[in-house]
Amino acid sequence: MKSMFRSLSIYNYRLWFAGALVSNIGTWMQRTAQDWIVLTDLTDHDAAALGVTMALQFGPALVLTPITGLIADRVDKRRMLMLTQVLLGVLGLGLGLIVVLGVAQLWQVYAFALALGVVSAFDAPSRQAFVSELVGEKDLTNAVGLNSLSFHSARLVGPAVAGILVALIGAGWVFLINAASFIAVFVSLTQMRRNELTPSRPAPRTKGQIRDGYRYVRGRPDIVVTLVMVFLVGTFGFNFAIFISTMATVEFGQGAGEFGLLSSLMAVGAVAGSLIAARRERPRLRIVTAAAAAFGVACMIAAVMPNYVSFAAALVLVGLSSLTMMTSANAYVQTTTPPELRGRVMALYLAIFMGGTPLGAPVTGWITNELGPRWGLGLAAISGLLAAAIALWWMIRHRGLRLRFYRGERRVRMEYLGDGRAVVKDEVSPDAATREIAVVEANNQKS
Repeated sequence: MKSMFRSLSIYNYRLWFAGALVSNIGTWMQRTAQDWIVLTDLTDHDAAALGVTMALQFGPALVLTPITGLIADRVDKRRMLMLTQVLLGVLGLGLGLIVVLGVAQLWQVYAFALALGVVSAFDAPSRQAFVSELVGEKDLTNAVGLNSLSFHSARLVGPAVAGILVALIGAGWVFLINAASFIAVFVSLTQMRRNELTPSRPAPRTKGQIRDGYRYVRGRPDIVVTLVMVFLVGTFGFNFAIFISTMATVEFGQGAGEFGLLSSLMAVGAVAGSLIAARRERPRLRIVTAAAAAFGVACMIAAVMPNYVSFAAALVLVGLSSLTMMTSANAYVQTTTPPELRGRVMALYLAIFMGGTPLGAPVTGWITNELGPRWGLGLAAISGLLAAAIALWWMIRHRGLRLRFYRGERRVRMEYLGDGRAVVKDEVSPDAATREIAVVEANNQKS
């Protein structure tokens, strides 16, 4: 248990964790309220409009990746995060005011979603890369897992509280509460002990720096495979706002409170997945692959559930598998990338993860409108199974992954056995200066 929460022994990380937890609760409250007003107040249960809103909010990450990643590697990440918290708070305040005043229209919500997406595109890579400055390389995997724990613990509280508040006082006040929550992160950043931070060396201002990030990723086929998996699942599987809201309202005829409860129940599984990731010493590609397959199976189970209660139970499995996959993938990419390139590589990671939403959310919304919410979940199931199949094929073809039976232990293990080719281990050198995927030469290979 102590090893699972070891990053919290670091003063600066404790501040960050506490501030982020408050802000994450507000973020989940806003997401729930925004989805609800688009689906019920501004449209007549139009899943496609909800998909457009998601596309506008996550699309800027795809377009701005080359700029935001390089900026994250160049600037003081703490100061950048202080600026983004102020801007995100102002946008939440503006959205809350137009809703409270009763003048909100669909196009205005679209505009605020786009603005939030632009600011978040600058916030996200700096936020991801800043974690290593708080805890150092040794505890980075643990800190990434605890970050996910914070985000999805907030998901247990935020949607349920938002559902209650929307029913009692209206969605506008939920947006205003979220605006105030960004103060917590801002204060935590101002109170940190700067002498205890371990900032990475800023990237020099030279030509070709953006290309350097892409060139590094191209030379790492394991990261390329991870990004392909993240793209498939992030684009067609992680449209939870569409699945949950339409299953709650259209399929089961429930209201705002029950909708918020579903999101919180899925977060129960997500928290468990985050704790598993935080306990693990080193992320592995095999775990990412297995979790993607489990996500596909969990979505299939959820799609065929006959009633609200059984669907809610299935969402726990969806949350567990989805967060195990994404947290492990995030940690794998971060811990195997040199610090001086981490901002650019993580910006690309986030662009692929969130930037796929402009493609996947409208498609999922259209399928949900035309065929029903269960078919939207079916698309998510396919994305997880396809992602796992691609990664498994690559590991068998290029790493010599095989099943091996041990008679004495009476069990089967998946191991990289090799087949006369060079095989890449699913491990990382701890030396950051020479951080590369270790290559094991096949027996008797000629020099």
